Amino acid sequence: MNSRTVFLRGLYRERRLIKQSNLLIISDTPQAVSIALNSVILNRKSLERYIEYHPEYKFSLEPIDVEDSAPKVVKLAAFSAELANVGPMAAIPGALAEIAVEDMIHQDSSVSLVENGGEIASVSNRPINVGVYAGPSPLSGRIGFQLLPDDFPIGIATSSATVSHALSFGNADAAIIIARSASLADAVATAVCNAVKGSDVEASVQSGLEVAETIPHIRAAIVIRGRYIGKVGKLPRLLNLNGNLDDLFKASLHEISPSKMKFL
Repeated sequence: MNSRTVFLRGLYRERRLIKQSNLLIISDTPQAVSIALNSVILNRKSLERYIEYHPEYKFSLEPIDVEDSAPKVVKLAAFSAELANVGPMAAIPGALAEIAVEDMIHQDSSVSLVENGGEIASVSNRPINVGVYAGPSPLSGRIGFQLLPDDFPIGIATSSATVSHALSFGNADAAIIIARSASLADAVATAVCNAVKGSDVEASVQSGLEVAETIPHIRAAIVIRGRYIGKVGKLPRLLNLNGNLDDLFKASLHEISPSKMKFL
């Protein structure tokens, strides 16, 4: 077992920073954790080699066509970006996580989760809880999701104009997208966040939700700006959290008492 891998609540967890990829990998087997880590490393290298000969892929803010012979991560992100009408790099963190989870499943992992800088891909036969961080919003750290076996496979992505260093043209504290594909959720989160702008905060939240509704294959969306929150679609079970940052972006299998469950 890698010395960086921690065994907690019956699961192996590893945090690792690989260049821009800030990873949390969780599984019921240490082998699957290693497989996911290697997947991210190899697919990042494939992406970097592709960009050397196709720099437009890295810098485009609009969808672009890629060759059938392009690496899997390149094609997956480009496909997702086309659906969301954003540049392909907007979908790369989710695409890396999604492919890594696919590789974990091939190793018979029953719990497979990869978080890449807040973009989550997961397949699990057990419930998993995740929290939502929304920067300066008073709602930050107050809500989360309890993912049940019927919710998987799932992709959850968050784009923020106030937290992330990623390029954003909007003003959302958090645009959270739920989809089957983490790559698609990642691209759509960018598109929705970009649409949340203007001095009328409530109207800007509605604008973001309207964008989410136009994009196929999205299960649900939440937009948070300041004290305003809006949602569309069918969300996983929502949890009311205590706002402690240590509780955020962690997957856990402990029981949540009914008194702490709340639909918002």
